[in-house]
Amino acid sequence: MEFVVDPVDGTTAASKGRKDAISALACAPAGCFQVLPDDGYYFKVATDYHSVGKIALDMPIETIVRIVAREKNIPLSNLTVIMLERERHTEILRILRSLGVRIILIPDGDIAAAVVSCMPDSGVDLLIGAGAGPEATIAATAVKCLGGTMLVKVWRDKNDDPNRIDRLKKAGVDVDKTYTEDELAKGRELVFAASGITKGELLDGVRLTSTGAVVHSICMRLPSGTIERSETILRFKGHPVYKQFVP
Repeated sequence: MEFVVDPVDGTTAASKGRKDAISALACAPAGCFQVLPDDGYYFKVATDYHSVGKIALDMPIETIVRIVAREKNIPLSNLTVIMLERERHTEILRILRSLGVRIILIPDGDIAAAVVSCMPDSGVDLLIGAGAGPEATIAATAVKCLGGTMLVKVWRDKNDDPNRIDRLKKAGVDVDKTYTEDELAKGRELVFAASGITKGELLDGVRLTSTGAVVHSICMRLPSGTIERSETILRFKGHPVYKQFVP
């Protein structure tokens, strides 16, 4: 077995008490994951099963958005797009606003954003934007478990290190290729699990109580497609790990 783990996706959000920080992992038989190097950013699009095989990253942003709305049979004014609030997304944000869609800007945590875009009745329809590489594999695992689609490609920016593309090529990345959820998370034996750190679109955050804490988690897997949510009540006193937090 192999694991891809992000102990805190949204470190800045967690440090400042902002929303959408989670702890997440993906698990599969050895050799099933392709993890893109943590070197610069990758353009990502994720949405649910309605648009599988119908969108591509060589399409204009406007076309992708319109196809997702059409396939979900909802007007653009009711379509909700989630994305990281970053300067690099200024032009994408301008296009989205011109289309009149609803926009959720998050400070960190595009794993949760990708997952929630594929969850039934989540109120979020589409993730779009550039984020880090390793997180893409974790997110793709969840997206695949949910039957959705995720497309990932190397993001090129004028501020990039001029040697970045050569480094990616040496690491085995096809810098012109669009990676799909099936390529980042191969096979049909997959598990995704996450726990909320701060409250967000996918999970509630850790809530401290007088005796410990309450933690909310989600787990999904293939081949069954099962989705499980749980609430864990931790009692710190006498706990082999958490007793250190007891005054």
